[in-house]
Amino acid sequence: MSEEKKLIGQTEVINFPELNMEGVAARIDTGAKTSAIWASNISLKDEILEFTLFDKTSEYYTGEVLRTDVYHIRTIISTIGTKEERYGVKLLILMSGRKIRASFTLANRSSQTYPVLIGRNVLRGKFIVDVEDGHKLLKTKHNSKQVTEDLIR
Repeated sequence: MSEEKKLIGQTEVINFPELNMEGVAARIDTGAKTSAIWASNISLKDEILEFTLFDKTSEYYTGEVLRTDVYHIRTIISTIGTKEERYGVKLLILMSGRKIRASFTLANRSSQTYPVLIGRNVLRGKFIVDVEDGHKLLKTKHNSKQVTEDLIR
């Protein structure tokens, strides 16, 4: 028996339980095939992928270097048709009461309002997105504490 689909808005607050990160603002994008998370200092050393989530300008930045030998490389095609190869990793998230292990590409999202983008790979079969009744979109980038407080209300 499958679980009932949950109704979510155009933005959500998500947690990364295995990384001890809570209250991260995420943009829901039904047009994106794959989810993405802001990462910096991405490098491959002796078949080990190293990266840091976010960067020093983000309140979520811890400076912790994450390392894994389980990763993939995915070609991402933007809405304007440009192609970019990105590393991808699987992360456990908690969103709207559901735990989901999903693939995230590592991307420089420093110029984006939301540090995390949730795509169809997370949404399919689990959520229904209602943008009309969803949370308001942010007008400024990196105001995450205020965003999280607004989203929780």
